[in-house]
This record gives sequence, structure tokens and C-alpha cells, in this order.
Amino acid sequence: MEAYLPRRDYFPAKLHAAMRHSMFSGGKRLRPILLIAAAEACGATANSVLPAACALECIHTYSLIHDDLPAMDNDEMRRGQPACHRVFSEAGAILAGDALLTLAFELMTKIELSKKTVEKYAAIIEANHILAQAAGMAGMVGGQMADIDAEGEDVNIPMLQYIHTHKTGRLIQGALRVGGILAGAEPEKLKALSVYGETIGLAFQITDDVLNVVGEMNQLGKGVGTDSARGKATYPGLFGLDESKKQAWSLKERGIKALKPFGNKAKLLIEIANYIVEREV
Repeated sequence: MEAYLPRRDYFPAKLHAAMRHSMFSGGKRLRPILLIAAAEACGATANSVLPAACALECIHTYSLIHDDLPAMDNDEMRRGQPACHRVFSEAGAILAGDALLTLAFELMTKIELSKKTVEKYAAIIEANHILAQAAGMAGMVGGQMADIDAEGEDVNIPMLQYIHTHKTGRLIQGALRVGGILAGAEPEKLKALSVYGETIGLAFQITDDVLNVVGEMNQLGKGVGTDSARGKATYPGLFGLDESKKQAWSLKERGIKALKPFGNKAKLLIEIANYIVEREV
């Protein structure tokens, strides 16, 4: 990312400083790690998919910048640092997010695969299609809109699952599918990655819901108790903490079972699934 982002002092400096403020303020880098892990499990190298992994982190970071805006979740802290709009103004934050989103698809043109030309470009086109769907109205953006509309409303279980699987799960699932496609995964393995991604994506958001209730601000790097204060639809709100943890654990186990076609090559993906439900940040 250091190589792909413009230097802080390049004109217009405020834009580039805002992009870097959010990109390099920390974070788990879970989505790009999942993309690389999926590609490696399918026989590719990390370097061959690195631009795609960086593209995914650009999309995720842009979404966090916009999430924190006063018109959205109105959060002042992110990853232990002041939210982008608190440092660079709302306009600066909006444009920094816009720039990161468009940079993501520029980076997707930098992928070099060791395949025949036709196969290479077919894989890149398919990967772009999946990434755009995961990030857009059929995925993250659609889920965000449903999440905002549901604030303060009585939300049933299907709607809660829709919000969580779209606003968080689709990008996680997309990371795994993109990694598999760029690595040339056969249909059985690609299906396994999709199921794994769907289950751990929902488990990740359920765990986020739980941590918003029981987590520590100095560990999470953002506010706690904010979901309840805003009337957000959450798993603890509908099921309670204990049942929410059980559901996250059950989803994780289903995801791990789906990895059977990979055999020993699934080791890292299994470790990530366990981390998702055991984490404290």
C-alpha cells in the first residue's frame, strides 16, 4: 500500500494525507489476508494476487471512512485514531473515501497472472465483477442502507441476517472468491470458499456485535455501546450475548467443514476462522 498510495506531500496534499491517515492507522487487514490465503490454498503465490489484496483493503478502508461520517454512524474514533472527517473535514473524508474506492479498481488492472492471455484476462474480469458486486448495492452498500433504515425499528431475524450478510459478509466472501478465481480454482474449491466466506462473514459481524457490548474501547480502537445507543439491529439485541456467541461458533464450525476439499492446505483458513470468533478486537 505504501507503494500504491501517492505520497502525503503530492498535490493535492490534503487528499493524499487523508487517504494515508485512514489506510495506515492500523487495522486487522483481514480481507486481504483472506484473499491471499485463498489464493495460496489454490496453488497461487501471494505476490501474484497482491494488487487485488491491496484493492480490497482500499475498498474496506473507504467504507470505514464513510461509515464514520456524521450522516452515517457519526463516530469520532477509528482504529484508535481520530476518524478521518475529524482531522480533514467531512468533505476531505468523503473525497478520500471516493479516491480509495476508485484506486481499488485501478489496482485490479495491475494483476499479473501466469496464464495464457485469454485465461488471464477472463479471470481478472470475473474477479472485478465479483469485487464490484460485493462492494456495491448487491453487497456492502445495500447492507449499509438497510442497516441505517433499520435504526430504531423492530427488526426480525431475516432482516438482521440480510443486514449482516450484506454490509459485512459479502466483502469477506468476495475476498475468498476473488483469491480462488485469480488462482484458477476448480469449481468444487471455489464453491467451498464461497460457503466458508458466507459463514465466517456472518460470524465476524456477530462477534463485532458482541464486542460492541462487552469490549474495551482501548482495545477496539473505537467506541463501545454505540450500537445500542443508536438503536442498531444486532444479534445480542435479538438473541442475547450467550446465544449470539453460540451462533458465531456454530457458523465458524460450518465454515471449517466446508474446507474439506482443500485438505492440509486449509490450515491457515481454519486458523483465521478460529481467530474471528475468539478475537477481542
